[in-house]
Amino acid sequence: MFRKILVAHDGSEGASRAFATALDLAQLSRADLHTISIIEVHSHFAATMGEVMEEKEEENKLYAQTKQEAEQLAVARGIPFQAVIQTGHEVESIIRHAREGGYDLLVVGFMGHSKVFGRIWGGTSQNLAKLAPCSVLIVK
Repeated sequence: MFRKILVAHDGSEGASRAFATALDLAQLSRADLHTISIIEVHSHFAATMGEVMEEKEEENKLYAQTKQEAEQLAVARGIPFQAVIQTGHEVESIIRHAREGGYDLLVVGFMGHSKVFGRIWGGTSQNLAKLAPCSVLIVK
């Protein structure tokens, strides 16, 4: 079925549901399970450099905790697990990692935006589904 599963995990409730689904699939398929968390390059203007550094530090802590929790869940079920934390643009970084890693499945959480926002920009999960080099499972 699947040999190598990648979960885009940002620590959100939707991503946690996606990870839980991926855990089940990995166990059923005897697949390796990987997560990727992206620390976004912020384009907004901050009043001070300290604010930018503070925000980045908080993201680092969140993703380190997310990685640790995911690893504990995978290890408890005997599933081979690896996690990566990268800095970059969410969609570009995840797609590049999925392509370079030869993944069979990308699992992402769905987070709804307003209909207007979705029509104009498209959501992250929608863009990942369009651009991924492998099958994509969007978990609601």
